[in-house]
This record gives sequence, C-alpha cells and structure tokens, in this order.
Amino acid sequence: MKFGTSGLRGLSADLKGRPSALYATAFGRHLLQSKKVDAGDVVLIGRDYRDSSPEIAANCAGALASLGFKILDCGTVPTPALALYGLERKAACLMITGSHIPADRNGIKFYSPDGEIDKADEAAITRLAAEIEASGETVNYASTAAEDHSAPCRQLFFERNSTLLPEAAFAGMKIGVYQHSTVARDLMVDILAHYGAEVVALGRSETFIPVDTEAVSEETIALLKSWASTHGLDAIVSTDGDGDRPLVADETGIPLRGDLLGLIAANFLGAGTVVTPVTSNSGIEAAGPFSVIRTRVGSPFVIAGMEEAVAAGKDLVMGFEANGGLLTATSFDINGRSMRALPTRDCFLPMLATLSLAAIRKAPLSAVAASYKLPFAAADRLENFPVETSAALMAYLRASDANLAEFLQPIGTIGSKSDIDGLRITLRDGRIIHLRPSGNAPEMRCYVEAENEAAALQLLNAGLTRIKHWAEAR
Repeated sequence: MKFGTSGLRGLSADLKGRPSALYATAFGRHLLQSKKVDAGDVVLIGRDYRDSSPEIAANCAGALASLGFKILDCGTVPTPALALYGLERKAACLMITGSHIPADRNGIKFYSPDGEIDKADEAAITRLAAEIEASGETVNYASTAAEDHSAPCRQLFFERNSTLLPEAAFAGMKIGVYQHSTVARDLMVDILAHYGAEVVALGRSETFIPVDTEAVSEETIALLKSWASTHGLDAIVSTDGDGDRPLVADETGIPLRGDLLGLIAANFLGAGTVVTPVTSNSGIEAAGPFSVIRTRVGSPFVIAGMEEAVAAGKDLVMGFEANGGLLTATSFDINGRSMRALPTRDCFLPMLATLSLAAIRKAPLSAVAASYKLPFAAADRLENFPVETSAALMAYLRASDANLAEFLQPIGTIGSKSDIDGLRITLRDGRIIHLRPSGNAPEMRCYVEAENEAAALQLLNAGLTRIKHWAEAR
C-alpha cells in the first residue's frame, strides 16, 4: 500500500482489517496532533460500490471511533459530494474508493476539515502508520454505530449543481447516462432531468465495472457508439467509480478529452488562473483569456499550485486534470449565485458546462469540440506492468540523452524534453510523446499529441509498442 496521485491504494485483500484501520488511526492521530480537529469531532465516511468497500469503511469507522471521533455514514456518494459536505460541516472525511482501477484493488482518500490532504499530510500519515506498526500496538477496528447522513450529503451536492445553469437549460436534448457502477449514477439522472433533458439510463450494473475516463477502453467506446445510434442521443455522460472524473461522449459516442472538458469549464467560469498538469493538452495556453500554471500529475499538485496562485493575490483560480476532474480554489459567481470553492476533483461542473455550451450554440458536441482546434491528443496505458520495470525504464531514459535517443529512434528525433512528471518529449516535427508510470497502480502510461487523429493514434501505438519491446528485452 502506498499513496499515489490521489489517495492510498492497494489490493483489496491487503486493505481489509488491520491495514485500513492502521491508516485510519494514523490519519486520526495526525489530525489531532496538527490541531486540525479536537477529540470528539465528527468524521464523515463515504464509499464506492466495490465489494470490499463496506468492510474497509467499517474498519476505518471502528478505528476512528476508538480515538473518540463521532462517525457519520454518508454511504455511497460521489467523492466531491462527500468533500463538499465535509467543508460545510467543517469535518474530516474518508472516501473508500479505488476510483477507476480494477475491482481487486481499493483505496482511501483523506480529507481534513479544510479539504483534500496534501503531500506533507501523506508523509505524516505514512510515518505515523509505520510507527504504530513497528511498536506492535493493537489497532481497534471493532464495528461501531454511525448515523446515516447520506441524504443531506446528496442533497447539498444536488443543490450546488442544480443552480449552475438557467432553468430548462437542456430542454430538447436527449442525453444518455452510462450508469455502470458509479456512485454518481442516480445524481446524474436527477440533475440532467432537473434541467429539462430527456434522460436515457444505460448499462446499470450491480457488479463493479472499472471505467477509466482518461483512457476509455475500446469495449466502452463500442457501447457508447451503439447507444448513441440506437437511441438518437445528443450526448452520453458518465464518471469513474467514485464520481470525480467526468466522461462526456458526443452524438456519435466518441468521448471528448478530459482536458477539453476542463478548458470549456474554465471559460464557463471566467477563470483568471488555470492550474493543470503537464499532461494536459499543449494548446490550452492559447485557448482562453487566463494564465496557465503547469504541475505534476495528481490533485495534490494541482491544489498546491492553486494555493500558490491565491497566495500571490490571484482571483478566480481553478484547476483541472487531464482526466477532466475540476477543482476550484476561490468562489465564482455563476448564474447570479456565488459558488463556493471546492478544491477537490469534481466531474459534474465540467460535464454541465460542456452540455450547456452545446445547448447555447445549438450545435452537436462534435462541432463544439472541433471548434477549439486543439492539437489531437490521445492516451493509453499498459496494465499489469510491474512497478519495478517502469522504474527501470524511466531510470534508463533519464540516464543519458543517448539512451533516450536510442529508445525513440524508431519514432522520431528529439527536439526538446521536460521532466516535470515523467518524460515529455517534443519531437522535431512537433509531435509530443509523454512517458509516465502511474502513481497508484502497476501501469505504464503514454500520452501523445499530433496534428490529427490518425497521426496521434499511430504515435500512441508506436510508443506503447516501444515500451513493451524494451521490457521484453531486459
């Protein structure tokens, strides 16, 4: 188990019982030691639909109750809804979720009363967990009673999203909702219907389906295309397992890039400063009247970048990741109302902003996406790619320019490179290839940009093939 780009992750079997209780105990002690909470304060717990999540949530609840905290059970709710409720109540939160990764894995996302924890908090929790483990101390995780607060948690999030747009903003639109096993599935239907859309619920599943909105699988795209054609849909929306990453597909079933959704949302908000990772599209800087700050991949880095911008006196500060998850560091005035800051990934605002733009323009989503004229970007990953192998590859590529040039020789010639997070290489012909190990799973990711879809997909395939061949030749 380790902290990745967003939260603690590990095999579900390794998280159940003492391990999850150990980290919950370390989190509780960190909150107390840092004076962020007092003994007896409320802690909120939410979870996704994985089979392992109820047990892990119960383990964490028992551990925190043994430290004197009052536990409120928010049930199966989207992560941004839990975070918003935590900010409203000034309460710490735990979200039990593995997000988009396979069902045999799970994780815990931690929130202090003022929002998502940062890398310093992660280091402190890891240190405390190691100290508890080394001491042999007993960790209590016996079952404890918890008040059900799922209804007010959901209602607060519904109220936030039901006032962003004018009434009947989606009247005349027919929108599919790929429900699968996301905790956001019912809220998506309710909010779209609230704005007057004809909603078609699709693909609901009672078993967990991992959906990666940043690298949508061919099987998922085939489903989206089939539904779009069969039902005559204007769009299809969905999210990952815990509802903090959006998926928006156009009228043909083709998913829009997450960074395009973030860009549309930035313009919708009237952002002054946008913070986004280096993996987001290189055309963002020229696509709006805002300044752009680039960071490493992961919401803690985006949050840190937003905090630095606010500390420097910037207003209207927001951020987004390449997966489309949107964060706000300041309040924004939207539709005559003030929307409070929510500095954690949210899938609803970028989804609604994008659908709203299509409705206002009375144009298909494919035309809306094309109007931004961004370089064509694509991304994919090699799953079950050992962490040790990805580390060895990155060490080899960083060891010398000759190594990097040799690796890329079948693909192109290096023009420039960046090492903010992984290796991002701009080739002399203007194409971009970015190699980066996942921060929370045994996966090797490849991101590319090129002048058109065919060139980008060719480059992506070449990059993934080169990675596989290098690993096989070790």
